[in-house]
Amino acid sequence: MADTLKGNKLRGGVRPSRKFGEGRVCADQNCNTFLSQYNRREHCFAHAPVRFPRVRGRVVAEST
Repeated sequence: MADTLKGNKLRGGVRPSRKFGEGRVCADQNCNTFLSQYNRREHCFAHAPVRFPRVRGRVVAEST
């Protein structure tokens, strides 16, 4: 039994990151923040609407 490990080289290319346009500005009226070309959203972090992630589990119906 050998003390070395042997593996295979990863194959395939690296997919480039998606770009969403250059020179975009935050959609908020009073904000002049330029958005990154890799940010898919229309608002900067400070003005982005709050989004809550999906929580595991189930919704229990209220009893009346």
